[in-house]
Amino acid sequence: MKTETSQNKIFNALKAELGYTNPMQTPRVEKVVVSSGVGKIKDQKRRDFIAERLARITGQRAAPRGAKKAVANFKSRVGDVVGFQVTLRGKYGESFLQKLIHIVLPRVKDFRGIKPDSIDEMGNITIGLKEHTVFPETSDEDSKDVFGLAVTIATTAKNKKEAAAFLRHLGLPLREAEVNK
Repeated sequence: MKTETSQNKIFNALKAELGYTNPMQTPRVEKVVVSSGVGKIKDQKRRDFIAERLARITGQRAAPRGAKKAVANFKSRVGDVVGFQVTLRGKYGESFLQKLIHIVLPRVKDFRGIKPDSIDEMGNITIGLKEHTVFPETSDEDSKDVFGLAVTIATTAKNKKEAAAFLRHLGLPLREAEVNK
């Protein structure tokens, strides 16, 4: 007896809704990018703390990102570290996405779902989290250094409608479209 793969399950679920005729038409998650800005933090210990926490959250070392332009008002020069980023692909991205959907988002305070407007025209979505402490790997009550991070899910969907249907099927809690008032 042949077991059904996750790609075939998604195809069968979206076949009627989007009119797919071939399983290769179904969208896939290309990559998951987790990033955090450090802004004007000049303290090396705080930057190391953010990089270490991102590595603990994602299971992969965070890469520093430098400033592309020098801005005198912000006292930044080209190449100064302004953030950290981790790119997850394949099984690492899928496991992080499952942890995000089933563990992290339910722990966010006053969470009412993700606005469908946060899906861009190319089928990608970015979710902002105000506190990194919602991840189970970083549950330190005594931590005074709380930082936010952004999770970008890049898909192969061709448009917003296709991406919304795909992400809903994955289990991402998207809000229902709000009626114009």
